[in-house]
Amino acid sequence: MARGDQLGRQWKIIQILVSSKRGKSAAELADELECHPRTLYRDLEALQVAGFPIYTDRVDGKNLWSLLDTVKHHIPVPFTFTELMALYFGRDMLKVFKDTPFYDSLETLFQKVKTTLPPESIKYLKNIEQTLHMGIKPYKKYGKFKGILKQVNDAAVNRKSIEIVYFTMSRKKESRRRVDPYRIWFFNGTFYVIGFCHTRNEARIFALDRIKMLHQTKEAFEIPEDFSLEQFVGSSFGVYQGDPVYIKVWFHQDVAGYIKEKIWHESQQIHPQDDGSIIFEAEVSGTDEIRFWIMTWGAKAAVLEPDSLREEIRSEAEMMANRYSGSIVAEETPSYSQGQEHP
Repeated sequence: MARGDQLGRQWKIIQILVSSKRGKSAAELADELECHPRTLYRDLEALQVAGFPIYTDRVDGKNLWSLLDTVKHHIPVPFTFTELMALYFGRDMLKVFKDTPFYDSLETLFQKVKTTLPPESIKYLKNIEQTLHMGIKPYKKYGKFKGILKQVNDAAVNRKSIEIVYFTMSRKKESRRRVDPYRIWFFNGTFYVIGFCHTRNEARIFALDRIKMLHQTKEAFEIPEDFSLEQFVGSSFGVYQGDPVYIKVWFHQDVAGYIKEKIWHESQQIHPQDDGSIIFEAEVSGTDEIRFWIMTWGAKAAVLEPDSLREEIRSEAEMMANRYSGSIVAEETPSYSQGQEHP
């Protein structure tokens, strides 16, 4: 028996008993968990040994299992016992925010949750934690940007414009901007500021760790009523923005399963082929990021449309082949940007 199955079943037992007003018989528990009564009794015994206040009482001729009311009712509204356990357990997922103001507040919250949960619950959570680990890579260390992140967040909350010195990676240049920070967006391990750029006179995306200097002004701003974060970033394959482009990509049967099991883009359509391969279609903003993504699949992927993207990848592949067939020399890599300034 897998340890994960056993712990998962025991977790369900706790949830059932917490929500039950009169208790549950062993037969009822076994039926809900779809397990053999002997398995259920072993789980109940294991939970008691772990320190959970689970007891049995005879009611109307039945032996009913329950959780002590002192555990059920000492949890402050609006959280239930299992919700608090789930919240505490989920802190591992949020370690990507370490060294940011957000993580400091979360740590305080988790400590409060820990003091609210009974000691036996904490012991049980430690057992569960050994079966699941959240690995989030790549990620950035935001400790040195903690001050800037706080300043941007304060400006966004107070609706105040900011003046920044920003380094654009694609141009390798710094520029001074005035920006109205609409939203802070965390995507793919990076914090971004989405806001109206007065220099470009349109909404733009700025990587927070490329802000070299920042000053909050006294100039107030309002977010346009028709601005939608979902619409603004929805058509992009990642962060980069650009003109809408219809793309059509063939994927070999060896990798077709990996493509089909995820939502890569909201507009995607996947068409299975007779030989097990698939055709992937989507309409995205610009082609830079989807070009990188397609190339990660190597020879198992081929662009069918548009011809311009097909040529870009062919040229890139040719350059890669030259890198490996001769000496590595410093030379300018061609840019495929369509005029949109990359964050």
